[in-house]
Formats: sequence, C-alpha cells, structure tokens
Amino acid sequence: QVQLVESGGGLVQPGGSLRLSCAASGFIFSSYTMSWYRQAPGKERELVATITSAGGSPNYADSVKGRFTISRDNAKNTVYLQINSLKPEDTAVYYCNARGRFFVYWGQGTQVTVSS
Repeated sequence: QVQLVESGGGLVQPGGSLRLSCAASGFIFSSYTMSWYRQAPGKERELVATITSAGGSPNYADSVKGRFTISRDNAKNTVYLQINSLKPEDTAVYYCNARGRFFVYWGQGTQVTVSS
C-alpha cells in the first residue's frame, strides 16, 4: 500500500520558518523523483520544488528560490521542504509528489498558513 504522509505544516507569522516532511512507504522511494507542490485557495496547484532520486539537481519555482530548500533522506524514505522567510502568499496546502517511470503518487497535503 503506497503512502505519502506529509507533516510539519501549521500557522506561522510572516518571516518565520517551517520544515515540512513527507514520509513515504509502499514503493521504492530511492527510485522516484520527489517534488513539493502547493495549492492556495482559488488557485491551481503549482510546482514548488523537485529533487532527483539520488538527491541532486534541486529545482525551484522562481517565487520560492532562495527561501525554500528541498532535500531527501533515502535511508529514511523521507523528503523535506525547509521554508524560510515565509510570506502571506505562501499560504497554501502543500503536497508531496512521487514520480517514477510508470507511477505518480500524491500525499494528502499539509496546511501552511502565514499570518500575523
């Protein structure tokens, strides 16, 4: 049974930080490219960051470059998203995504709310 379980979201003040985690199970994690997406109310889901199966070549949306860092630990089957200098426009549900050669998996999402 494939599972992607996100955690670490919450309410944070502007300028604050959060570390999101996504724990994977049920598939060969180290063979999958991992990404974080987000979806704000009334908007389409957008790609935030991607990291290759071996942990290299991270890519980021222009809106988060320099503030977000994606990383992974293949020994723990977990991908992380460090979010710094949070802005109100970062408020969204953040989703973990696993993309392999034949399959794509999604987590259920974790809410990040940036507000004073």
